[in-house]
Amino acid sequence: MKEPGALSLLPKRLANEGSLRQLLGRKSAEVVVTEAARAFFIAGLAEISKKRPIVAVTSTASEAERLRDDLLIWLGEDRVCLFPAWETLPFERVSPGTETMGQRIELFRKLKNGNPPEVVVAPIRSMLQKINPDVLDLPITTLRKGDSADLATLATTLVAGGYRREHQVERRGDFAIRGGILDVFPATGQNPIRMDLWGDLIDRLTNFSITDQRSKADVELAKIVPTREIVPSLRLQTRAQRLIKEEPWGKEHWERIATGQFFDGMESWLPWLVEEELVIGDLLPKDALVLLIDPKRLRDRSAQLTDDEAALAKSLATTWEVPKEGEANTKLPSMHVTYERALRENSSDLWMLTSTRSHSDQAAFDTQAWESPAGGMTRLLKQIRDVSSVRGNQLVVAASGDGSAQRVASTLRSENIEVDVSEDEILESMEKDVVVAASLEYGFIAPEIGLAVLTERDITGRRRTHRVARTRNSAQRAFEDLQTGDFVVHHHHGVAKYSGMEHRRLMGSERDYLVLDFKGSDKLYLPSDQVALIRPYVGGELPSLSRMGGIEFAKQKQRVRSAVSEIAQELVLLYQSRIQSPGHSFPSETPWMRELSDSFVFEETPDQMTAIQEVLNDMESSHPMDRLICGDVGFGKTEVAMRAAFSAVADGKQVAVLVPTTLLAQQHHQTFEERFSSHPVRVEALSRFLTGAQQRKVIQDAAAGTVDVLIGTHRLLSEDVRFKSLGLLIVDEEQRFGVTHKESIKKFKTDIDVLTLSATPIPRTLEMSLTGIRDLSLLQTAPAERQPILTHVGEYDERAVVEAIKRELLREGQVFFVHNRVEDIDAVAQQLRELVPDARVGVAHGQMDEGSLETVVIDFWERSYDVLVCTTIIESGIDMPSVNTLVVDRADLMGLGQLHQLRGRVGRSGQRAYAYLFYPPNRILTEKAHERLKTIGEATQLGSGFRIAMRDLEIRGAGNLLGGAQSGHIAAVGYDLYCEMVTEAVAELKGEPSSRAPEVNIDLPIKAFIPSDYVETEEQRLEAYRRLASVSELVEVADIEAEWVDRYGHVPESAKTLLHVALLRSECIRLAIDDINANSRKRVRISPLNLSQGEQVRFRRLSASGSFKSGTFKEESQELTIQVDDITEELPGQLFQFLRELRPAE
Repeated sequence: MKEPGALSLLPKRLANEGSLRQLLGRKSAEVVVTEAARAFFIAGLAEISKKRPIVAVTSTASEAERLRDDLLIWLGEDRVCLFPAWETLPFERVSPGTETMGQRIELFRKLKNGNPPEVVVAPIRSMLQKINPDVLDLPITTLRKGDSADLATLATTLVAGGYRREHQVERRGDFAIRGGILDVFPATGQNPIRMDLWGDLIDRLTNFSITDQRSKADVELAKIVPTREIVPSLRLQTRAQRLIKEEPWGKEHWERIATGQFFDGMESWLPWLVEEELVIGDLLPKDALVLLIDPKRLRDRSAQLTDDEAALAKSLATTWEVPKEGEANTKLPSMHVTYERALRENSSDLWMLTSTRSHSDQAAFDTQAWESPAGGMTRLLKQIRDVSSVRGNQLVVAASGDGSAQRVASTLRSENIEVDVSEDEILESMEKDVVVAASLEYGFIAPEIGLAVLTERDITGRRRTHRVARTRNSAQRAFEDLQTGDFVVHHHHGVAKYSGMEHRRLMGSERDYLVLDFKGSDKLYLPSDQVALIRPYVGGELPSLSRMGGIEFAKQKQRVRSAVSEIAQELVLLYQSRIQSPGHSFPSETPWMRELSDSFVFEETPDQMTAIQEVLNDMESSHPMDRLICGDVGFGKTEVAMRAAFSAVADGKQVAVLVPTTLLAQQHHQTFEERFSSHPVRVEALSRFLTGAQQRKVIQDAAAGTVDVLIGTHRLLSEDVRFKSLGLLIVDEEQRFGVTHKESIKKFKTDIDVLTLSATPIPRTLEMSLTGIRDLSLLQTAPAERQPILTHVGEYDERAVVEAIKRELLREGQVFFVHNRVEDIDAVAQQLRELVPDARVGVAHGQMDEGSLETVVIDFWERSYDVLVCTTIIESGIDMPSVNTLVVDRADLMGLGQLHQLRGRVGRSGQRAYAYLFYPPNRILTEKAHERLKTIGEATQLGSGFRIAMRDLEIRGAGNLLGGAQSGHIAAVGYDLYCEMVTEAVAELKGEPSSRAPEVNIDLPIKAFIPSDYVETEEQRLEAYRRLASVSELVEVADIEAEWVDRYGHVPESAKTLLHVALLRSECIRLAIDDINANSRKRVRISPLNLSQGEQVRFRRLSASGSFKSGTFKEESQELTIQVDDITEELPGQLFQFLRELRPAE
């Protein structure tokens, strides 16, 4: 069933356009269409022309995406597709995105099978790029519920299509097989798919969540498209064999392809491996129609692409040591063909769309533009009235959401322009003036066909972006990274080394044990159901191992406990004063807040929605808020802060936003002003970019209460800055403020709400949040299009720097070059100008005067420079989406959080980004510098800021929570146990019950374990044991069982017994029993449990029935002993039932 677009009824009007009807059937034509009306014109052509497909060619990828987004609204999802170019650069040893290759393969198959989509939008780069002919024959697998399937055959097909077999599916292109269950994340799917076989029939087909690996919803069918365009076919393997002799400089790569291997970046060798010159234009059928949009720009862009590729090839020939022929380098083959060649073999119709007329009788689709809203709405409103008053005209207003549609409609009605709000998702009327929820980019007036389309952008200058949240596998799990050889802390015995998991039979009991090595030859086999007794060790340097059962660790723990109780008292005082001081209660749900939410230009990620709700709930409570939002760079912390600020302003309070740098103050000022533009909110920035007189005026107005939001650097903390009614303080990039600044901030803090934002919080802040003194919200969902940043750490290499800059210029991007010494920064910039003469290089640092700094940054923002040589002034929060390469020349001198912040400045537009972190050659790094660079090199996953902060805590030590003094306590007992002790001490002082789960020992000689052929990886088994060991309620056991069935299939007997042990454990917690054990004489002891007179009678009856023979109860030791017929795997279930009947749950 094809889903039509929101405005799919309207393009049919183009049939009434006379000049267009005359053009239909022509082999070539030139038509004048303005940029605003292009998408509508192409949609109209699709409706009235029989040509298939219509291929619209744009100059850049971003233009193609915008055109595709608008066409989805004019036509519908099934009728339009994007044909993207590879995001990688020529000769780059990185593979293109899996989704990109999947989308391309899907189109190749449709063209080959003769069922192309109606409209294809393609950037010119994708038209010029060579194609591997073998890709046309790659099979697309379709899975349907009820069909038959063979797992072995499926696995072979998936591997042949470039899928990676993993233990657990975490990203696109992964698949996993467990028993009769197949998990796969298709190249073009929104969600991974789980297929469950019953024999050889597909019994169940669902999608599932990456985060918790649980099934979500049933699906009818799943389409699995290959993930690779280069697959080592027999033809390519033969060609690679020849290349080993012909081009020996690339022997390593040719050998891998010749032996049928897949590897990252193999696509970059396509020009060598494929001798035919095949491009997408050659595959188009005769009855296709190619629309060249702005042919001159297309030709220029094509020439630039091929020239830049040739220049890059020349420089890489040296790097790769390609042998020279005479004086010139051997010519490297090209990935792209020329503009002329791209369409030479194409026999379909070819039209050109231009924006301006070159002669008077040229065919044109005549449209008019809307007046600009800049400088007042009067002219625009008059134009809207004039258009809607013409008989036969229809005015369609496209708003970015339902809330915006209501607001725009009421605004127009207040100006006496009568419009209806469409209740349906798809517009049904072609007559009445209407406001509809549709995120169109451009609007236009087409008098000849009686249609005027007005978009929200035409009214406000803002647009909504189509961004879907995709959750990464980012749940913080206790044993996610526990490897053999890691240090752990046992709650009673102290620090040990984890030596892995062993399956053993000890005294009749068969189960998995965690092997812990202590000091000397001490070894502990920890039963898997007691895994909750250990914690991963996070501390300072390498810890010394404890002696098992020794008093040394007990003494250390005691010392830490007494120190912790002092800290806890201070924390409780802080906490109490915060809870007891009356705060202001802000209303969270208002019509204005709903409007602001609707006008957000992205779709909120699930974490973002949670964080926003938590913040608004905190503000609504009568206690002052103190919350830390910890989210990676670019994950949407600023939007959370804006909602909080708006909530405060809407209730008549002022907001102070404290930022570390002038540049960030400027950027926040611009962002806040834009977001609040349709509301009466006054935003001011107090920074050194203002003159003295301007600063004094802003300070005066803040004191008078006429400034609603004041953004500033530490200038905000000066004595002369006063607020009439401050309600909220937002601290951005918290890790950049020192202790003295923090002390100054405390003067604000008596009764106002405080919101702190950070990607890599400093250890002390993180610790206060993790110990519950401050509230913590984690943003861990990456925006859908963000990709992990490729990070290179190594010695400084001039050639690598030149190549990095040249590659970035080739894809129209910009570069940050961070050099953190002002003395010689100009010399470094001059050196770069000489190395890369084509690059326009600017310089920015904090010692420049305000005017110069502002000019350079704005020029860079407007792309007057390609490379900005700067100090770490860019570290804090600056958002420049076109910057996708970062070079740091002295990374060894920087802190871990600082390196992560710097790296977060690139890769914000969905492009693949690169970070080059260099240190001087031949320099011996300190241990800490080495650790930092190693961590930043390893933590390239999106959302790794939180993990980096935890690692920073290890490298630096956390120090005392409230003072600046370093402390050895964390090193002594490990971070996790330390936090737990602080939390316990705080709870004790507050008179709250301890949150620590009680220790329960269940020792029964039975087979209770998770077989390794059921859950294959040790990490997943550890995680499963940890969950079972922390069970405290029946419902949790049921949930674990449901998850196992869903993820791994039918539960084997030994694992079922383990679930029954968990049920028994939950019953022990309910009854406060801490020990159940059975000896060889078939007696089970249960203690402690005190029975009333009535329960003793019930006990005697129960212990003489069923599989039990008799029982005794010792009142003085509160111990029950039961004699059983035989100890079997049913015993945990029988004991569970016995205890439920002995003392039923209330």
